[in-house]
Amino acid sequence: MRAISRLSCSCLVASAIFAITGTPAEAKNSGLESAGTIVAIALPITAATISATKSDWDGILQMTVATAATVGTAFLLKKVVHEERPDGSDNKSFPSDTAALAFAPAQFLWQRYGWQYGVPAYAAAAFVGYSRVASDQHHWWDVAASAGISWAFNELITDRYNPPRDFNAGAIVTPDGGFVSLNYRF
Repeated sequence: MRAISRLSCSCLVASAIFAITGTPAEAKNSGLESAGTIVAIALPITAATISATKSDWDGILQMTVATAATVGTAFLLKKVVHEERPDGSDNKSFPSDTAALAFAPAQFLWQRYGWQYGVPAYAAAAFVGYSRVASDQHHWWDVAASAGISWAFNELITDRYNPPRDFNAGAIVTPDGGFVSLNYRF
């Protein structure tokens, strides 16, 4: 499983490097923005893949619901709060929906599977947040709000993963005798 986590992180980093270096020098900010968007899209896919390799279908459902709730809340808040973007292009800065898409699966991975999965995912989500701020699409507090929203929804929705036990044992004692049961799941 660690190899899968390393592979997922390697894919995220490679996508970001490719997106940044594959752009002309004059479009560096748009390259950084594109790299952030690619990583933001890759994070929920990576989280779902990790859950699928563990046959954790409840985890996939929880990640989907938490991510949809986080991104949906970000979209709703954009309609209500009219904060101008740092580049002045429009008034849909608060909160960052791209950062919401990144932080929701990162928090899911931390909460569901622990820090071993959460730290690399949070590093990738932090890169997404940085890319949004550095490209003048959002203020830092827009990204922080998205991270907070994702934390709140994951606290409500996501529970800790308990892998199924392959070996079960039980004993029953009655006045007439006793029974021992041993089960192994292949």
